[in-house]
Amino acid sequence: MKILMTNKFLYPNGGSETYMLKLGQALADRGHEVQYYGMEDPQNTVGNRLGLYAPNVDYHGGGKNPVTLAATALSTVYSRTAKAQMEELIRSVQPDVIHFNNINFQLTPSLYYAAKKYDVPMVQTVHDVQIACPCHRFYVEHEERICEDCKGGKYYHCLKNKCVQGSTLKSGLAAFESYYYHTRDSYNLVDAYVCPSRFIAKKITEAGVRDSAIHVMHNFAEQAERPSDAVLAETLSSLDVGKPLPERYALYFGRLSREKGIGTLLQVAAELPQVNFVFAGSGPLEAAVREAAAAKSNVFFAGFQSGTALHALIAGADFTLYPSEWYENCPLSILESEALGTPVIGSDLGGTPELIEHGSNGLVFPGGNAEALQSAVRTLWEDNDMLASMQEACRKTDLYTLDRYTDDIIKLYNNLK
Repeated sequence: MKILMTNKFLYPNGGSETYMLKLGQALADRGHEVQYYGMEDPQNTVGNRLGLYAPNVDYHGGGKNPVTLAATALSTVYSRTAKAQMEELIRSVQPDVIHFNNINFQLTPSLYYAAKKYDVPMVQTVHDVQIACPCHRFYVEHEERICEDCKGGKYYHCLKNKCVQGSTLKSGLAAFESYYYHTRDSYNLVDAYVCPSRFIAKKITEAGVRDSAIHVMHNFAEQAERPSDAVLAETLSSLDVGKPLPERYALYFGRLSREKGIGTLLQVAAELPQVNFVFAGSGPLEAAVREAAAAKSNVFFAGFQSGTALHALIAGADFTLYPSEWYENCPLSILESEALGTPVIGSDLGGTPELIEHGSNGLVFPGGNAEALQSAVRTLWEDNDMLASMQEACRKTDLYTLDRYTDDIIKLYNNLK
């Protein structure tokens, strides 16, 4: 089978790129021909045989010059260049299916019309809520609140709230893009949507995507081998956290930002001096975490970690924390924790509660509720029997492996041919 995998970034840049690259490699390992289309970038690790790539557009840049911003933003609503290149690729590659990932703003849904012209089946994995929310987030960052004001097709609220980076121009163009593609019913040109959570499936159907196109498939995760006690001790002892890492700790790893619940978690840490909290990551609230680590004996900052060091931190934790205060889709952090036998305390927002069996392999609490989070942390910290039971449940979790996921994706492709 010939598959044209499409995403704006063609190098490891975030969760959607990790997904695309791993799935693409798994498909290639099965003997399928996989080629890629996205933006031109010296960091690209995959590509296509024609060497065709869209111009590299930095939607978040452009400086303060309104003419420059307008020209950049207008080109990201409907890209004639990307559409023409996609048509050329289709004629040359003759793909059996095109698998879209994140394409808005840089590649644009103009690509749907190229695929439709040549009657190529289309699959799209829904990595964010862009179809339902012009700013992709259901969150107004400068107001620090979840927002569904655009529900029901009222996309002008994106402009009204200045949802995109607090910018009138960018927010207005995002609203225009939503009106443009929904008015044309463009999203129903796609044959199948792969939704990593029931939550996001519900949101895009509310926005007008037909039910028959929806396929809920949680993200894949591999059962990781837990490091031996000796390796764990050696790795953890080598980490620079500014002071000796305690034997027992609760771990947060990921982006250090308000919407991730870091402010609430720091508040809980201050109220529970008997519990050790380790933070690993970077982001806008990094300074606040560093300050807390310097001032409090129970708070530790490990900085950004990955690979073996991050696995050791996760495996060594009593439990991990995922206290997001906005809608998550299908957080890989939760799957990574469970794969290493570490229970998770997570908020009840978005797709997070779909990944946690409350009372079995973790606990779910109302997002943004500091008292509820504090109670959940105290419970797992003090109840050793419950903690041990949850750790065992995590080790027995039947994870959706990449191998099984690839099987199901191929079945989906074949059903569309």
